[in-house]
Amino acid sequence: MRLRFTLIVLLITFTVGVFAQHVPTPRSHFGFDIGEDYMLANFSQTEAYFKKVADASDRVRLVEIGKTEYGRSQPMMIVTAPDNFAKLGRYKEISQLMARAEISREEAEKLSIEGKPVVWIDGGLHANEVVATQQLTETLYQLASRDDEETLRILENVIILLVHANPDGMEIMSDWYMRKENPEDRDQNIPILYQKYVGHDNNRDFYMNNMSEAANMSLQQYVEWIPQIIYNHHQSAPAGAVVAGPPYRDPFNHVFDPLIITSLDAVGAAMINRMHQEDRPGYTRLDGSVFSTWWNGGLRTTPYYHNIIGILTEIIGNPTPSKVPLVPERLIPNNGTPYPVTPQDWHFRRSIDYSVSLNYAILNHAVRHGDELLLNIYLMGRKSIEKGSRDNWTMYPRFAQAVQDEFAESQKSKAEESASRSRIPEQFYDSVYTDPANRDPRGYILSADQPDFPSAVKFMNALIKSGILVEKAVEAFTINGKTYPKNSFIVKTVQAFRPHVMDMFEPQDHPNDFLYPGGPPIRPYDAAGWTLAMQMGVEVDKMYEGFDGPFERIPYGELQSPPTKTLANGSGYLLDARNNNSFMTVNDLLKAKVKVYRTSSAVDGLPAGSFYVSGGKKELEKAAKEYGVYPVPASMPKEAVQIQPARIGLYDYYGGSMPSGWVRWMMEQFHFEYQLVFPEEINAGGLNDKFDALLFISSGIPGMGSRGYSRAQPKPEEIDEKYHHMLGDFSADKSVPQLKQFVENGGRIITVGSATELAYHFDLPVEDALTEIDSEGKAKSLSGEKYYVPGSVLEMQVDNSVPINYGMGENAYIMFNRSPVFRLSPSAVNKGIRPIAWFGDEAPLRSGWAWGQSYLKNGVTAFEAQMGKGKFYAFGPEITFRAQSHGTFKMLFNGLYK
Repeated sequence: MRLRFTLIVLLITFTVGVFAQHVPTPRSHFGFDIGEDYMLANFSQTEAYFKKVADASDRVRLVEIGKTEYGRSQPMMIVTAPDNFAKLGRYKEISQLMARAEISREEAEKLSIEGKPVVWIDGGLHANEVVATQQLTETLYQLASRDDEETLRILENVIILLVHANPDGMEIMSDWYMRKENPEDRDQNIPILYQKYVGHDNNRDFYMNNMSEAANMSLQQYVEWIPQIIYNHHQSAPAGAVVAGPPYRDPFNHVFDPLIITSLDAVGAAMINRMHQEDRPGYTRLDGSVFSTWWNGGLRTTPYYHNIIGILTEIIGNPTPSKVPLVPERLIPNNGTPYPVTPQDWHFRRSIDYSVSLNYAILNHAVRHGDELLLNIYLMGRKSIEKGSRDNWTMYPRFAQAVQDEFAESQKSKAEESASRSRIPEQFYDSVYTDPANRDPRGYILSADQPDFPSAVKFMNALIKSGILVEKAVEAFTINGKTYPKNSFIVKTVQAFRPHVMDMFEPQDHPNDFLYPGGPPIRPYDAAGWTLAMQMGVEVDKMYEGFDGPFERIPYGELQSPPTKTLANGSGYLLDARNNNSFMTVNDLLKAKVKVYRTSSAVDGLPAGSFYVSGGKKELEKAAKEYGVYPVPASMPKEAVQIQPARIGLYDYYGGSMPSGWVRWMMEQFHFEYQLVFPEEINAGGLNDKFDALLFISSGIPGMGSRGYSRAQPKPEEIDEKYHHMLGDFSADKSVPQLKQFVENGGRIITVGSATELAYHFDLPVEDALTEIDSEGKAKSLSGEKYYVPGSVLEMQVDNSVPINYGMGENAYIMFNRSPVFRLSPSAVNKGIRPIAWFGDEAPLRSGWAWGQSYLKNGVTAFEAQMGKGKFYAFGPEITFRAQSHGTFKMLFNGLYK
């Protein structure tokens, strides 16, 4: 009986164990297979499936990495062999130690053997790229359920992080696609952005980390796990290909380690080889696609600046069956596309299968080269630390050009001027590449006494979210004869993530990149320059020698706040207009019905436009405690003008505008109240009854010669009534007259970027400065061979005496993205138009790439126009660029009061 009882217990235990390890199939949960035509799972269903798999499998642990902007849980699945979970904390510690590279080479070599490589695989960042999201579910199922030798080897040797990059977007997109019963009627033409504020631009936020989802993922990538490989799935591939992947085309950024480029080659070889082994054609790479490794800010590009291998693939596919189109030039095998795909029908499941195979290719690479991946991230980090501890010259293109220029100048005094480039004497190298003036800084100091220190704190937090080591002064200190107060920040380059530090503080020097000599420019994948310290307008002192002081290291990932101060005694107070957070305080005061005034001239050392208030102690105490705004006791200034909150309308349209979405987020951060305005409401008129100020940010205004700006829209009867107000087109004949009437009746319109096209619709006496006269005497836009400025940081001069520019300095760094530049006609002044910002005589480029800068000379970048009782403002540069350019936020905020 005892033996029989024992056997029964063993049988029950075995049965329970088998049941616990039975991983539910996607079909059993969703009712269809992943990749089935016309079918998409939403996030709620997917999250429930993740939980089921984690409960059923001892290979999977489900964790939440934070909340999304809509408040959903953002999941990450840690997948590995069951035995590895017992040492998971140790493997994470090893990954951190190797990445931060503060250990000896001997210890690193030991840890590279002890540790396990960490591989990040995500999906769903761009929710309309549905292959990426659905493959994540299929990959989880296969890793959790398969018992083949390859899968078991991967699980034994790799820590896999499967991360959902955009839960909100998956819910929105899948629900919309599946809403129609007839599968062939399904579409992805959603009415709103698939990330609450920024839609597709959620992949432009990974050095700023404004959005919750980006901050959640950056914490895992650069503070917690620091994977050696990050694989970011996207869609879709270039026409005539199936998938675009590594290696990528030139140029690559000069600040990161060359081992990143060769490591990309290695991983890319593993991926394309697996495709060919499995007879999967259509993988394109190098110049077969547009993707480069130049730009910082994307989920897969920011890793390069942290010595992490960042992988991007763009694949075709959709639940609605599609076709591989005929592109004749793609059918010729070459180094970019060794195995072309032929024109054919294409079904969703094939894209899922490709994606899973690509995941396995990377995971197998990690199995075979795990110790190498761990040691390489250490070696790159160690080299960064060494560069930061001595004089170093980054090989920027401008230095190579300087060598050429110096040599050419030396030849002018010689009889023979035909010396070949290869015969340039070495002395010309030494004169540039050992010149102390050209060396890299050893570190940066951000003084706590700068006027907008809260923006400096926000800049520091952007770095801290990216895993950068930041120090803070615990008492005042003096370096090079300058004294800095307590709480100043210090960022040294003697750290493993030095490339990211350099990239955030130093100018980018994009090479001149043309299709052929004298030919058109090759457009960068995104921006050419973005230096965040410049965009945010923070004051930075660069240190070129080693330095130290009473500094304490801020723990990795620990966000900072401005120092807390006690409100000084006073009957009234001034708030500094240079401090962006002053606007936050003012909005709190106005909501509390406290009277607020603005000065029209400098008072007590504070500039014109500073705010005066004699009440609102509660709000002022909060400002001093939380916002880094320290009210200065003062009496009522002469000629101060009372302000009221304006009724603000922010233009948007069906499907959602990303530039407008960024401003939505900004307005909420700074406590401005606003309403969204859509074309039909504009066309209906009566705008003065609802609004005092209307904002048009970049997109949505038709160019001259075009009757309207339209986007793909459904018929009203095809969508829920709650979206009907979003429908409609902005048109020259219906919308423009209503806006003109709004301004002339006393309203205010502020336009940014391409939205300044309204100036031409209003027939204002301004012209496009970036034109030339052709042979027929007509103005035409400058060709790319003559003038080209992609996204870059330029410097302009500012008239800070006009109210719209209160709090600005005399110069400002601006994000210029093929932006409009104006020329005012001679009659402009007499018609109430004045320039409020402009380029000077010098070349304005400060970071990035600008070809033909002479065309920008003295060009007007912003102007104001009196129209009847109201005013129109045009800002050509992107003064609200992706909510990064804090240095120019005031140019918008000043216009939001009446």
